[in-house]
Amino acid sequence: MIRHHLPANRWRSSSYSGNNGAQCVEFQTVDAGDIAVGDSKDRARGAFVFAPAAWTSFVNHLKDEPVPD
Repeated sequence: MIRHHLPANRWRSSSYSGNNGAQCVEFQTVDAGDIAVGDSKDRARGAFVFAPAAWTSFVNHLKDEPVPD
């Protein structure tokens, strides 16, 4: 599902993104704990919304994967 017009002040991103305007994935909690994931450079495109279990599984998978050289 894609959502538009989410509150701008609720977006969060990685501390590694810094404030230099770099392209970044950002997220926020929406209805019933669902997680909206969007592009900080183009919020007008909307955000994909995931159930909490799907988001947690995705994040855990990222943590377990080795970083490529």
